[in-house]
Amino acid sequence: MIIALVILSALSSAFLASLMVKSYTKQGIIDIPNARSSHATPTPRGGGIAIVVVVLTTFIGLWITNTMSARDAWSIGTGSLIVAIVGHLDDRGRLTSARWRLLGHLIAAVIIIIGLHGLPTLPVFGKSIDIGVIGSILGVLYLVWLLNLFNFMDGIDGITGIESITTASCGAYLIWDIAPQSQLWFVPLALAGAALGFLVLNWPPAKIFIGDVGSGFIGIVFGALSIQAAHTSPQLGWSWVILMGVFIVDATVTLIRRALRRERLYIAHRSHAYQRVAIRVGRHAPVSVGVGAINLIWLFPIALLVAHETIDGFSGVLLAYVPLVFAAVMLEAGRSNLDSH
Repeated sequence: MIIALVILSALSSAFLASLMVKSYTKQGIIDIPNARSSHATPTPRGGGIAIVVVVLTTFIGLWITNTMSARDAWSIGTGSLIVAIVGHLDDRGRLTSARWRLLGHLIAAVIIIIGLHGLPTLPVFGKSIDIGVIGSILGVLYLVWLLNLFNFMDGIDGITGIESITTASCGAYLIWDIAPQSQLWFVPLALAGAALGFLVLNWPPAKIFIGDVGSGFIGIVFGALSIQAAHTSPQLGWSWVILMGVFIVDATVTLIRRALRRERLYIAHRSHAYQRVAIRVGRHAPVSVGVGAINLIWLFPIALLVAHETIDGFSGVLLAYVPLVFAAVMLEAGRSNLDSH
């Protein structure tokens, strides 16, 4: 069943994405390179709809078969669909106001947090912490930040696909290992398969880009899955945060450094750590593969130790993130005037 789910998701995603390459090219939904772009060839954008369709179909299937509660399926499905719609409108150039985008993101996050009954009690250094309403507010901010950072990090061919495949598959394994009776591993497996199918067309040189519709959708789904998993086993919540470490750290360090210089944060740039490496290397593929390697070789073992309560969750996050923060700083993530170097 597991192999069949991944293969079906991958084939469906690849088929839908291939249709969009032709359709979007004819419609002129093209990303034209500029001085801040990491690509040199006009490329169709918004292909992430393929992933959206596969994952939302999975939610519906799990709800119909009673594999997932109706409340979870509909809240995560509805919230992530809103994010996908906002992203699609942005990809089509029909939503130019950052305020309206943020409003849509906040509504989506609130729907998910309410549906999942807020944040669960989290273990920190052996003590259980329940922060109630404040936790729900933090949960909303967490989801909004995740969906936006996935958008920020989707700047070179293949990177979001590799991140999605490795994070989702590792997350699915941890859920299966710790709480197999919950069957919550179906969604991340379907997402991993969908990302794999899309990656066939997004591998350098990309034939289509995932767009805001796909990157934001993946970000908020990952956030929702991490909270859902934490309700089943608190340690799993920490494990998911660890697995997303590369994207979280690079985006956060870059944002903080740009904010300190009072730069407009939604202006396109090429100052993320991964972008700097891609410029130095002159290719996208090695950087994207490198992100996958970090996830599998460094972050997954730590997430596994945390899931099995061998080490504390908060300590595990620190252990996983400190080297990533150091690397981001050394690579001068968020540095201004990047293009002059």
